[in-house]
Amino acid sequence: MGQPDSGEREAGQSELPPGQRLQRGWPVTHYGPVPRFKPDRWEFRVFGATADGEKRCWNHEEFSALPFSTVVADLHCVTKFSMVGAEWGGVPARTILELAPPAPNVTHVMVWAEYGFSANLRLSDFDSDRTIFATHKDGELLTAEHGFPLRLVVPHLYAWKGPKWVRGVEYMTADRRGFWEERGYHNIGDPWTEQRYSYQEEPGDGPEL
Repeated sequence: MGQPDSGEREAGQSELPPGQRLQRGWPVTHYGPVPRFKPDRWEFRVFGATADGEKRCWNHEEFSALPFSTVVADLHCVTKFSMVGAEWGGVPARTILELAPPAPNVTHVMVWAEYGFSANLRLSDFDSDRTIFATHKDGELLTAEHGFPLRLVVPHLYAWKGPKWVRGVEYMTADRRGFWEERGYHNIGDPWTEQRYSYQEEPGDGPEL
């Protein structure tokens, strides 16, 4: 809902989504403690309904060697601040889809992060050419507070849909809610139509009961 032209709007816009204010700097917002990065134990997993039924894993060195790309995009937080024009560097979500293809009947993904945190996305949102697993912002490595070593950025959705400290992706053949979605936030999270809370959902926005 509302996403087909959001990529064009993000690419060169000066206006903000309704209800948002321009933020100078980058506030630190997250739930729970900042995890300690242990490179020898870190891995990125793709599992669930993969095309071949197998799980795919990369250790930190392997993931860091994947093709690097950049996206210039805004970040819209549901707490009503927007940070504009950041350059995000990392691995495009489409690269992961190419290296570990989903089964034909996959409709959604669950992005998993440290401490069991999760965010659900429609496959079409995950497959956007602007969705990126970011390791850098504006040419600098992310700090631990902002998600180092890896955070997801989904520019056309509210920022909670892009978790910090990502550890993997689960392919799903049916939708189910992630961490914040289970706690009252909108299942889709389009900032341009202010999809902030679950009470705003219309039929078809959320998982079938």
